[in-house]
Amino acid sequence: MRLENVLALTRGSLVNEPFVKIFTNVVFEAKVVKRGDLFMAFDETSIEEAILNGAYGIIFSKPTQISDSEIAWIKVSSIEDALKRLLRFRLIDKNIKAYETNEIVLKLALQVITEQTFIAVLGDIQTLSKQLWDIGEGTTVLFCPTLCDKEIFTNIIELSDRAYKHVNIIEQTLFETSFIYNDVFYERQLISPFFIPYLEILLHLFKHLDINYRLKKFMPIDHFEAVFTNKKFEIKEFGTSDKVLIFEKSSELIESEVLFLEREVTWAKTLYILPSSHSNIVDKIKNRENVVLYKSQNEILNILHNNHFHFALIVGVDKSLLAKPLVAQTQLTLFDIA
Repeated sequence: MRLENVLALTRGSLVNEPFVKIFTNVVFEAKVVKRGDLFMAFDETSIEEAILNGAYGIIFSKPTQISDSEIAWIKVSSIEDALKRLLRFRLIDKNIKAYETNEIVLKLALQVITEQTFIAVLGDIQTLSKQLWDIGEGTTVLFCPTLCDKEIFTNIIELSDRAYKHVNIIEQTLFETSFIYNDVFYERQLISPFFIPYLEILLHLFKHLDINYRLKKFMPIDHFEAVFTNKKFEIKEFGTSDKVLIFEKSSELIESEVLFLEREVTWAKTLYILPSSHSNIVDKIKNRENVVLYKSQNEILNILHNNHFHFALIVGVDKSLLAKPLVAQTQLTLFDIA
């Protein structure tokens, strides 16, 4: 990349008159800098190491002592913004196509094995740069705008949340599903039927793009996460108790999860533990007497101890609420697709 292009893209100011006019790569970790690289100084203390490793240019935002006048020193107002602009330009140059989806579809995609022409990404700008800088020409990228910066992408296609109904559910329980998709039978998979519509969106995308994939064992994705406990709320192995805590951090999924539970577990008592800020949801729950609002997370354990239930949907917190980690559930998880 030529120096004048870097200056134009980053909106940076060249503070010296260097001999170098071109860079071979853009990096932001001093230990991996090679001769000819442009170093993004997120950590100013590593500038000297980057120079010693052969950096031809330094992009910085804070007051910095120029120690080598032969290389390019470029001052920017924000290194994050500068890297974002450089990455955006590189993706345009590589003709990358980006698909926008929701968090659940993305987190399912992150755990599916696919060919190299498809990649699901999330993270800060440095993480995204590591994932995307060297991807191949014409690669398809899947992202969620709440989990990464949307502005690095152009040519964005928004995935529809429509129900495709291509997965044929043969048998199901609250946390386990047997289904057929594309003439393949997946028997007794530990994935809740609640997530099947999200999985369908992902599988439909693969089919549409003709991308080869293989479903593997999925880990929990921090939504509708089931934890089996005894009466003392000690963690038990998945499926070995009749008392289940279901954790949900996202307020956006409350209504759909409540509807799912009311439809699927009419035989059991389900307790809904919601933040007081979500009192508007109460009117949408059939059995309002099963709703308990809390003002502080410290109240939740007392609520659990003082109420009889089979299932408890706990909104606004995750499983870290429990004193003991889920060691017993490392082998069997809510998601387990072979």
